[in-house]
Amino acid sequence: MRVYANQLMQQLQKGLAPFYMVFGEEPFQVSECVQQIRHSAKQQGFDEVIKLSAGAQFDWLELDAHYQSMSLFSARTLIEVDMAGQKPGKTGAEHLKGYVQSPNPDCVIVLHGMKASQEIQRSAWFKALDQQGLFIPCYPLSGNHLRRWLDGHCRRLQLNLEGDAKQVLLDTTEGNLLACYQELEKLSLLYGQRAINGHTLLGTLLNQNKFDIFDLANAILLGDSTKAIQVLTRLQNDNTEPTAIAWALTKEAQQLQKLLSLQQNGQDFNSACKQLAIWKNQQGMYSQALQRLRSEHLSALLDLLADFDSAYKSGKLGSPYPMLAHISVSFCRALPFAAPSFVE
Repeated sequence: MRVYANQLMQQLQKGLAPFYMVFGEEPFQVSECVQQIRHSAKQQGFDEVIKLSAGAQFDWLELDAHYQSMSLFSARTLIEVDMAGQKPGKTGAEHLKGYVQSPNPDCVIVLHGMKASQEIQRSAWFKALDQQGLFIPCYPLSGNHLRRWLDGHCRRLQLNLEGDAKQVLLDTTEGNLLACYQELEKLSLLYGQRAINGHTLLGTLLNQNKFDIFDLANAILLGDSTKAIQVLTRLQNDNTEPTAIAWALTKEAQQLQKLLSLQQNGQDFNSACKQLAIWKNQQGMYSQALQRLRSEHLSALLDLLADFDSAYKSGKLGSPYPMLAHISVSFCRALPFAAPSFVE
């Protein structure tokens, strides 16, 4: 059953489903939904959380072992499977359909990842899980949907944004939910429940220099490898979570791939940008990026990012930033050597 992200909490209050599929182009919404499911599961006695990454080399028997295992202490288990931009393949599809046929009442499976295409939604494994569980698509938010999202988080954080403050925040963060939420948390710490107007908010934002991930995205789109490395160094010094950086790089590669595909299908650049909700002040950067990045290059970058995600989450990547630096520079120019791999 399809349930939208803003309806998930209401559904969780009715009880847990055996299967969840959280897919979408908005990584912060995906993360929020997974956290909501995890929190609700813990409240209902699912104390053990197992996280798996279903990359290209994933062994589905590992998921079988967790799903079918019987704990000595009768622990109820939540299994989160990051699909890592991959389809489950024939083998994975058979395993997933098998879980629906023989569900384990002491296990809940949460699949999460990038947008589920129409092809995926028409697949037998997806339909089987959808019949017994919930599908939560996470779309990029804009207009009234974005404002309602902001209003909801302001209420939860007890923030009092007056006048044009909310619009200033939305304009400044350009629809990036992660950046917007991070600023809300900082404002909550700085101002508590005191009123914040647009002038006060803008002054706070300008004094913080907190948009390094945006700077990195801009640098790779412009092909400025020197700037990209400078920004990445700041992110490392600020102990920025590597997966957040990887999400940002993945989002840009996917957006460029979609933009290129629309143009190859005969759509003009401006209308393609409008369809993909690319802001006017960003369109020049995307145009520059597409002058040097072709489809095969973007596919290779997404493969690198999937490898990074799998290696980092499985603990096989001892030092994530050299690989992130390699990927960032690869957006800007071709490199004559393979990505570094620092295995612990």
